[in-house]
Amino acid sequence: MIRKFLVALAATTMLVQPVLAQSGAVPATQPASFAALVSQVQVPYEQFALPNGLRVIVHTDRKAPIVAVSVWYHIGSKDEPRGKTGFAHLFEHLMFYGSENNDGVFFKKLEDVGATDANGTTWFDRTNYFENVPTQALDLALYLESDRMGWLLGAVTQAKLDAQRGVVQNEKREGDNAPFGLTGYATLKALFPEGHPYHHDSIGSMADLNGASLADVQSWFRANYGPNNAVLVLAGDIDAKSARPLVEKYFGPINRGPEVKRLDAPVPRWTTERREILYDKVPTPRVSLHWPVPGRLDRAAVLTDVALTVLAGGSSSRLYNELVRTKKLAVSVSGGVQAFEKVSMAEIEVTLAPGVKPEAVEAAVKQVLADFTAKGPTADEVGRVATRNVAGTIRGLEAVGGFGGKAVALAEGAVYAGNPEQYRTELAWYANATPADVQAAARAWLTTNAYVQTVLPGERPAAEEVPPPPKVAASTPPAKGPARIAEPAVGQPPLLQWPAIERFTLANGLKVELARRTTVPLVRMLLSVEGGRAADERGSLGIQSMALNLMDEGAAGRSGTDIAELRERLGAGIGASPGMDRTRISLDALKSNLGSSLALFADIVQRSDYPPAEIERVRGQMLTALQQEASNPVGIAQRILSPALYGPDHPYGAPSSGLGTADSLKAITRDGLVAWHKRWIRPDRGTLFVVGDITAAELKPQLDAAFGNWRADAATPAGTITAAAAPPPQAARIILVDRPNSPQSLILAGAMLPITGMQDLIAERAAIDVLGGLSTSRITTDIREEKNWAYGAYAGLTDGKGQLTSLVYAPVQTDRTADSMKAIIGDIAAIKAAKPITAEERNRSIANSVLALPGEFERGTAFLSAMERNQILGRPDDYYVTSARRLGALTTADLNRAVQLFDTDKLLWIVVGDRAKVEPQLKALGLPLEVRSAP
Repeated sequence: MIRKFLVALAATTMLVQPVLAQSGAVPATQPASFAALVSQVQVPYEQFALPNGLRVIVHTDRKAPIVAVSVWYHIGSKDEPRGKTGFAHLFEHLMFYGSENNDGVFFKKLEDVGATDANGTTWFDRTNYFENVPTQALDLALYLESDRMGWLLGAVTQAKLDAQRGVVQNEKREGDNAPFGLTGYATLKALFPEGHPYHHDSIGSMADLNGASLADVQSWFRANYGPNNAVLVLAGDIDAKSARPLVEKYFGPINRGPEVKRLDAPVPRWTTERREILYDKVPTPRVSLHWPVPGRLDRAAVLTDVALTVLAGGSSSRLYNELVRTKKLAVSVSGGVQAFEKVSMAEIEVTLAPGVKPEAVEAAVKQVLADFTAKGPTADEVGRVATRNVAGTIRGLEAVGGFGGKAVALAEGAVYAGNPEQYRTELAWYANATPADVQAAARAWLTTNAYVQTVLPGERPAAEEVPPPPKVAASTPPAKGPARIAEPAVGQPPLLQWPAIERFTLANGLKVELARRTTVPLVRMLLSVEGGRAADERGSLGIQSMALNLMDEGAAGRSGTDIAELRERLGAGIGASPGMDRTRISLDALKSNLGSSLALFADIVQRSDYPPAEIERVRGQMLTALQQEASNPVGIAQRILSPALYGPDHPYGAPSSGLGTADSLKAITRDGLVAWHKRWIRPDRGTLFVVGDITAAELKPQLDAAFGNWRADAATPAGTITAAAAPPPQAARIILVDRPNSPQSLILAGAMLPITGMQDLIAERAAIDVLGGLSTSRITTDIREEKNWAYGAYAGLTDGKGQLTSLVYAPVQTDRTADSMKAIIGDIAAIKAAKPITAEERNRSIANSVLALPGEFERGTAFLSAMERNQILGRPDDYYVTSARRLGALTTADLNRAVQLFDTDKLLWIVVGDRAKVEPQLKALGLPLEVRSAP
């Protein structure tokens, strides 16, 4: 879908249909007009430019003492010269491994000051680097970002290039190893002709990555990373008056770079349909139609996105209703426009139901598309798309930075359109779209020139592999830049501010906890009832997931389509999912539409109909999802690990996906689903957590009206959790699951620990952060940074209030599977004895946990989860506020005592990979080895 960042605008009011009659007690209200919704979003900013061309945009948001620092360079993979595919992304990696005045891992100093959402990404049109830092660390963040903009090359060595080349190639293997992981390459080659800038993927080819030289690094930096090709956005606890002298101080001395040469990238106009059949290890076929369409600065991209959203964008779409609900030809449908600067990609994607012929689905898609282009959408369909987008934007703009939020909104407009307010233009295109406009766009861009891709179950081709490049002798790096000012000190951190929690209980026993936050006009609710994984009753595994999936497929006499359409008109989000110990049903509502959204939510919670026809359809979708899980390396490993560690009768011993088994899913009846709902979804066993722009005085009457008459079924006992002890831990062993032609091995390991989530495990969690949680942890440093055998390798603890396990996760290159396991075993042994946790590591772990707290609780959803967690674990409201003091009191000795908990003698290793290449390695480890075939 096109990314939309919507800001206050005198928008044209969209035609919105009246809300369906409500069966709940909350009075029905008209949804807020589109113009009214848009007027609730404000992203004011100021901008200035330095003499060297750096554009700076500042947005002030004082809700938390953090500042988003986001640097966008207007250079991406489409700008790579022939034979250098993947280079923009490889260079992005190098930017994190030292500059002349900060020659170390970039993340290290960020972790020291509690930065959150720190990362970098490369895409076709841009490369960006971002972090949210506590306000007192803003000087440091600007110093570090400016150092890699102006003082990089003297710190880039052949060894660093070789290391990051290996990491990137393993990142590519990880993506290629996923189901459908090879299809994106084929799509780009089909949509864009040879030599077109968008013809290749940003990850590049293995051969081209091998060919990247240190001279390439130097020329790419000099040509493209000048301040005049960058935009710096500061959003959060800062204002332009304060920001300007800081930016001038740190970025001002950097010289202007050359003007970047832009490649021509026209939109291809194919005159014939092109077709391709691919094969992959997937359970059912997938059919997709793709079209090249204009770039994001052209109104046609938005109009085409509206068309495809109406056709395939969600459970209310025409194709979902036709293919999934009515004809049962498919289990999922999606569609939309992925917008880029010069061109965009439009697609419809359909995953088939088992046994269905791809030809039948393709014909049905084309028939619905032909009808759409002939008759066009309705005004209601176009209006629902607009409302969905503005509601999604209101949610997204709660954050100041990271992968989304206000910094991204402003930066994208500045980079692509030279205007931070480009979102206003996009909003106007959505607001003013008429059915005739959308129909015309569909006729112009979605007709006979499709690329039709069919993926069939079968043996996937081998992923691209090449020998490692020959070793290159180290060369003398370029002369370092001029000396610069000293690295700034970081001031004292502010304390985390926790909202007051108001509590009341409805007459039916439903407990309510409210935290008021007025940062965005949203009200979020989480109905948390006892259950979680234990509610997936062992006699009918999968029943919880099936029941939750069906709750919005028919309630209070409305059909699933009615519910989906009403939810879109209201801009509401409603979902359900199980946790370890609780079953959750959530509402995310616009404040202006809360009454009707709450009425719909109450109907779904209390009056789910479980229509027989929908039960059979959802059963089919879950059976297909079960097959898809068995084709995914991570899904395969997760399905084995929990039951093996806890035992099948333990509350945590069911497969974590909640999908049950094929036999159990087939045996579930409507009577069983209704009975399950009565046992587990009940007011006397739940709490409704609320965070948002509402007072208790406003909230309580609405909840009384919506939920006051809800009563637990007197004839049905509440569901109970049967306690069961985990089996005694076994000695370390390996289960190898054979997945031929896998370009990587997926390693997942765990062991039972003698601790529970009810304990205050701050020392244990701080210790495991040092071992495998932080980006500078021992395991990550060893497997990724030093050996370059993986894109990522981690260790951690599971969650829950019962007995916990350790976890190790590492997708590694195939020829280093056993070596990686030996290295991880060695890392754990070393941290327990020969190389204990150091004072520096202790300080980093503690500082990261304490100083990151304001950033971690920037979003209302984080407060919602924390409130629930506090209740589950019996914690006081101020737990997170006081945790700073308790963490600070931990000593290095405390962490070294805690890390003794983690052992390798009882680890169960799950390895999913190519048996022919992996089994000989694993046998050499000397551990008991069981081999299984992939499901």
